[in-house]
Amino acid sequence: QVQLVESGGGLVQPGGSLRLSCVASGTISRIVALGWYRQAPGTQREMVARITRGGSTDYADSVKGRFTISRDYAMNTVYLQMNDLKPDDTAIYYCNARSEFVEDYWGQGSQVTVSS
Repeated sequence: QVQLVESGGGLVQPGGSLRLSCVASGTISRIVALGWYRQAPGTQREMVARITRGGSTDYADSVKGRFTISRDYAMNTVYLQMNDLKPDDTAIYYCNARSEFVEDYWGQGSQVTVSS
């Protein structure tokens, strides 16, 4: 089992920045990838960014060049640096951990609101 606790959401003006953090605990050795997903009202949850144990990254086209995912070497903390935020980035952001057995674990969700 893996537990995920997120922090760092909030309200920001367009063009501003936020940094999300997620701390993993439990059977961390089985995690092969960490990532961030988001879900806006009335939409499906979508992948924002993910990073593998080997350091490979993948981003949604809508955030490329603005968001950066990183993690510590032990794979127990993952960050999402979000720059040049836009109103369309408003959503609940969820931390995700995927195990070697293709099990998905989720954080509690952090609200990010981009508004003037």
